[in-house]
Amino acid sequence: MHLEKIKAHVVVLVLGVFTACQTSETPKLRIVQEGFIYEEAPFPQCHASTLVEAQDGSIIAAWFGGEYERHPDVSIYQSKLTDTVWSTPQKIADGKVENDTLSYPTWNPVLFKNAENTLMLYYKEGPSPSTWWGKFKTSEDNGASWSAAEQLPDGILGPIKNKPIQLANGSIVSPSSVESEDGAVWKSHIELSSDNGYTWERVGIPSADTVKVIQPTLIQLKNGNLKALLRSDQNYILESESSDQGKTWSEATKGTMLNPNSGIDAVTLESGNFLLVYNPTEAGADWSDGRNKLNLAYSTDGSHWEDVLQLENEAEGEFSYPAIIQDSEGLVHITYTHNRSKIKYLQIKLE
Repeated sequence: MHLEKIKAHVVVLVLGVFTACQTSETPKLRIVQEGFIYEEAPFPQCHASTLVEAQDGSIIAAWFGGEYERHPDVSIYQSKLTDTVWSTPQKIADGKVENDTLSYPTWNPVLFKNAENTLMLYYKEGPSPSTWWGKFKTSEDNGASWSAAEQLPDGILGPIKNKPIQLANGSIVSPSSVESEDGAVWKSHIELSSDNGYTWERVGIPSADTVKVIQPTLIQLKNGNLKALLRSDQNYILESESSDQGKTWSEATKGTMLNPNSGIDAVTLESGNFLLVYNPTEAGADWSDGRNKLNLAYSTDGSHWEDVLQLENEAEGEFSYPAIIQDSEGLVHITYTHNRSKIKYLQIKLE
């Protein structure tokens, strides 16, 4: 599947309203590739993409696709980028059980490469976010094939939307969360592994009972502390910090960036600075309100952010659930849901 090509161009920091926010530390951004991962697929809807760089240097994307979210046919698909060409989407996991006579929807895949260069595919399976359970598969051949699915232990869901990070001591810190059946309680937590992602322990991220927070994304600050940025129902991204490698966390408090109760993702760059993809709006009457705009923001400290690129800015539409990574060559890769029908992809060089 050929990537839709757009001429490489320098993003002058940045379009219109962003120019006044520039600092001497803000990098220039050059969009190297931009387009959709596929033009046609065997599913009408898709959502919740994830990215990883495989050991061979290729970029793998995965997402869930099916008739619609929650439908029993919703499965996990992947595509692999080689040069400027994405492979045809391939189903790599589904929720079929009992000799294929019963099927559950699958949700929110998360790709991760551990320190042993094993690719991990974490995903959720079950009727709804309040009742789903965590599963995982592994690949030793850069995503060409995957192991049989295994279920995570009770109480461990795996990374709920965003990628884990692996610390210098080998500990994997995985961002997760739970939702109650009636929707009244959303709580975030961290799952820690000391054996490259095969066994886990769970620690909470404290938050007020009046606040709903889910789907953390993690960055590592220059002083070594970890910071979780959390989707919330407060019209802002909330923040929590850990000074002991993820074992304990401060109570989540309101940050400075808007959030319309929609998924976000961030990455710690090789420079030690940070990028964040988010919807820069407030929530509306409908769950999808505010997802018509999508921005890329930059920070040198993980607390103060400046918008550096408008990814989407439409009167209506859904551009949501982003994923962002930086590869071993320094290139930044971003994917996100584009109106629930396609996965949009950008490759950006920092200059």
